[in-house]
Formats: sequence, C-alpha cells, structure tokens
Amino acid sequence: MLAVRSPAWWRTTLALCLGSFLVFINLYAPQPLLPALREAYGVSTLAISLTMSAATLSLAASLLVFGPLSDAIGRGAIMRLTLLASGLLSLALALAPTFEALLALRALQGFVLGGLPAVAIAWMGDEFERPALLSAVGLYIGANSLGGIAGRVVGGAVAEIGGPAASFMTVGSMTLVGLALFWKLLPPARAFTPRRFALGGALADLGGHLATPRLLGAYLLGGLNFMIFINQYSYLTFRLAEAPFGLGARLLGLIFLTYLGGTLGSSLSGRLAGRWSQPTCMMLGILIFAVGTTLTLAGSLAWIIVGLSLNAFGFFLAHSMASSWVGRHAGRARGSASALYLVFYYGGASLGGLWLEPFWRAAGWPGVALASWLVLGGTLALAAWLWRGERREAQGAVLALASSPQTSSSRSTRPQADL
Repeated sequence: MLAVRSPAWWRTTLALCLGSFLVFINLYAPQPLLPALREAYGVSTLAISLTMSAATLSLAASLLVFGPLSDAIGRGAIMRLTLLASGLLSLALALAPTFEALLALRALQGFVLGGLPAVAIAWMGDEFERPALLSAVGLYIGANSLGGIAGRVVGGAVAEIGGPAASFMTVGSMTLVGLALFWKLLPPARAFTPRRFALGGALADLGGHLATPRLLGAYLLGGLNFMIFINQYSYLTFRLAEAPFGLGARLLGLIFLTYLGGTLGSSLSGRLAGRWSQPTCMMLGILIFAVGTTLTLAGSLAWIIVGLSLNAFGFFLAHSMASSWVGRHAGRARGSASALYLVFYYGGASLGGLWLEPFWRAAGWPGVALASWLVLGGTLALAAWLWRGERREAQGAVLALASSPQTSSSRSTRPQADL
C-alpha cells in the first residue's frame, strides 16, 4: 500500500489527476457554447440542454458497466482506452451535420468518458493507505474542477474565434496529447486482486451497496447536489447571454473560472477531514453552497461571480467527502461501489434540467434559486443523518470496548491508588 506523499503516491496521483482533467475537459467544453449551438441548430433551450444531459446520462449508465468490469479485468486498460475514444469523439463532434448527429455523438462520448471516473477512486482504494486515499481523492476531485474550467474556458475562447467546430477540434487534440503522458505516468497496479466476472455476482454487489444505508445516503447526497450545481451553470449561461449582461461565448466560458473555488474546496477536504468527521464536512459544504446560491440573485455580475465561487467551494467539499466516504465504507467490490456513487452523481446531472426548467419558465433565475434551496435542504438532512449514524456507531464501539472481558479484567487488576 502506498503511503501519502511517497514518490510512487505522487506519480500515481498525478496520473489519475491528469486523466480526470482530460475527462472533464471533454464533458464540459460544450456548456458555454449552448447559446451559440441553440442558434446554429435552431432548437429550444431545453433541447440544446440535452447536449449536456445526453452525455451525463450515458456516462452514468456506463459506470454500471466499467465499475464491475474493472473488478474482474483490472482498471488501467479501461482508463487508457476510454480516454483514447473520448478524444477521437471530440474530433468527430466538430463534423456533426445535424442536431441529431450531435446528440448521438455526445451520448457515445459520455459513455466512454465514464471509464476513468468509474475506476479511479477504486484504484486508489486498492493501492493507497487510508490517509493517502483521503489526500489523493481531494486532489483528484480538484483536477475534476480544473478540467471543467479548462473545457469551458478553452471551448468558449476558441468558439469566439472559430465557432463550435474549432472548439471541439481543439479539445480533442488536447486530449490525445494528454493521453500520451497519462499512459506513461500510470504505474501497473500491485495490490489489485481480480474477481471472476459473473453477472449475478455483479448484480448482487450492486444490490448489496444499495442496501447499505450509509452508502445509499452518500449516493443520494452526491447525486442531488450535482443535479443542482451543474445545471445552475447551464441556466446561468442563458441568463448572462441576455440583457442586461449580454455576454458572448468567450466571456461565458470565463464565468467557469469560478470552479477554482471548487479546486480549493476539494484540495482542503483532506485537511478538514482530519479535523472534523466526513459528514460534518458534507454539511458545511452544503451550507456554503446554499449561501452562494443566495448571492447569485444579485443584479451585479461581480456578486454573481462571488456566489458561484462559493457554490463551487461548497459543492466540491461535500462531493470530496461523499466520494471518499463510499471508498472507505465499501466492504467489498470497491469498483462497483464507487461506480454506483457516480451513477447517482451523473444521473442527477442529467435530470437537473427537468427539475429546474419549470422553475425557470415560471420565475426565471429566482425560480432556479428556489428549486436549488429545496434540494439542498434535502441533502443537508441526509448529511445530518450520516453524521448521527457515524456517531452512534462510534458510541457503540466505545461501549463494546468498555464492556469487553479483557477491559473488565484489566480494570480489576489495576492498582487502586485512590482507595
């Protein structure tokens, strides 16, 4: 098992962070392009939002394939080959002749983008000691946010010059170059023990994870939080593209620099987990997310940016804690346990438009904020429930230790100096 900050730990963590960065460049590059793509293909706001939803939904479905498969055949080849396919599909998106072709390619790309997220944290769970796992997960999720930033900033900036096709070509080329470095950096797994793949066993593992309350709570928390977080940005691009803001694709892409707040939140998560319990950190993150959402109601672009930065900090703090909670509490089949977390995570993202659209149509951005608060209230309750469960478990362990025969014997033989 690799110790935190050892040379092998740094190399492996760097490789997985790079892979994560490449995944999220590809996933989120179209987001600042949504107003331009809506005009180019002549479709509605809800329809063009499917460009994001199709990718996240198929990504969620792919996790049910890649997670259990990785428990049987290993994780390295899955990560390498799916990253290769992702880059090639970004190049193909530049040539999509119709809206239907665009959606089909995005759905296929979303499926292969699921390869690395499905297995990366399970890889860490196999190879890293617990302190190393917590620190690596924070850095890995920080790379998620950096990839999301880069995809949107690069996508928006290039589209301002050469249109959406040039944006897709640029992101695809970046992915293939980054893949060569990832391929070289990722070391062979040493602690992985393959399990023979059997459909019945895989389904039993998934059912067992869903039947474990502390895992299911984390799954729901991650999925519902992400449902709000990612779709807030989608609707915000429509708000900021219209009067009185009137931002173009390049400036809309720069709005996603607020993800840097998420990079900070996830990077600090390991330190905070050393001071407070993971559910406590989840609650803190959700509360910060709710405060940030309130600030986005301001009519000033500066305050909107502050609010989005707080949203990102709080969301990624809670996400880091929830995902590492799953890796810590999955007793077996960590690959499928981590994959199932991400199924809820990306499944939530794909459904967020359906939840927010009625509020958007009824009340605009204040309606989106209201819909967000309703969901965040639910995830705050879930985090509090996990906290109570962990506290009861800790109290039970203390009582069991106090009442054990060895403890009683040691007490009876200990000199009674106070008598």
